[in-house]
Amino acid sequence: MDIIFEEISIKTNGEDDMIDITDDLAKILNKSGMKKGLLTSFIPGSTAALTTIEYEPGLKSDFPSAMDRLIPKNIPYEHDLTWHDGNGHSHVKASMIGPSLIIPFKNGRLTLGTWQQVVLLEMDTHSRSRRINIQMMGE
Repeated sequence: MDIIFEEISIKTNGEDDMIDITDDLAKILNKSGMKKGLLTSFIPGSTAALTTIEYEPGLKSDFPSAMDRLIPKNIPYEHDLTWHDGNGHSHVKASMIGPSLIIPFKNGRLTLGTWQQVVLLEMDTHSRSRRINIQMMGE
């Protein structure tokens, strides 16, 4: 079994930015030459997340609206009282979604559904330079 590590760098536009990284992951997998195994993606940081979604305009609008209903910006957060940076809601949102995904692959292809894409979700209140760590285990 081989283990390969790669990294993706992405510049985000700030809060509610949703970036499709599916093709980036597929290219990394293809370059590896691996045919079956697991691809793990992980984003260091506490105000961004990774998930899957059907990456289309309606859901790109619906998802941040739903998150705002669940975790509103305009309520008090202890984090903001401590750090005065106004992104307490960003930390809560990111922790609810999570920083990582594990995707099986076979025949050299990610086993995603037809309408399923992998996305980086920027939750912080300003643009950021993000790194996504990719580790593949397989053969």
